[in-house]
Amino acid sequence: MLDGLRLSLTTLTVLPVRTGRVDRGSARAAMALAPLVGALLGVVLAGVHALLPAGLLGAALTVTLGVLLTRGLHLDGLADTVDALGSYKSGAEALEIMKKPDIGPFGVAAIVLTLLVQAAALAALTARPATSTNWSAAGGSAAVAIVVAWATGRLAITLACRRGVPAARPGGLGALVASTVPLPVAAAATAAVAAGAIWAVPGRPWAGPAVVAAVVLVVLLLVRHAVRRFGGITGDVLGAVAELATTLTLVALATS
Repeated sequence: MLDGLRLSLTTLTVLPVRTGRVDRGSARAAMALAPLVGALLGVVLAGVHALLPAGLLGAALTVTLGVLLTRGLHLDGLADTVDALGSYKSGAEALEIMKKPDIGPFGVAAIVLTLLVQAAALAALTARPATSTNWSAAGGSAAVAIVVAWATGRLAITLACRRGVPAARPGGLGALVASTVPLPVAAAATAAVAAGAIWAVPGRPWAGPAVVAAVVLVVLLLVRHAVRRFGGITGDVLGAVAELATTLTLVALATS
């Protein structure tokens, strides 16, 4: 478990943690712990966001910090995955597009729009009126929403690595982590993130869990599509589902 936590931190953040054993066992633990790492990222971002100016500037700076804390790794995976999907090719041809070092127009558009939507959603979270005067209904709910969004983004990685989902290639990160997370563990992680979302929308305790459930459904559909188009998951697909889930969660919570 400790090796898995180290692997999860080094894979999903810029923290200079010394890696331990790297094998399927540690990969299983790392992917199962991904939502926890996402929640930790969310705590950092929520704390920084609370200190920044309200509005779009503070939101944009928070999103920028999120990119820096993850080395932009998930955005790179998003761009490569969107380029491959946009090519309308399948199998080995699509995987070859994902391996290219350059980014096509689909990938550029995906990165720009994702960052723009994330910043706008964050700004909307802090601008929404509170329905009561207590802490959780005001700034506290925005902080919880940020934590939930980043935790849900990494929950998407856990779900993509659940048992039964194959790797698209025999090597690489996808092959190491694919089909490692037992279904009960994935279900427990989903329930934990949904439970934490109870306080994400002031005055509506059911809205946060409903958002997490809806985003999980979208992730499952995207993973299914990736398996059909690519033959399985890759490291790029994991980055893509993480960014998509984070963005969708922020938007849904900001508009709930």
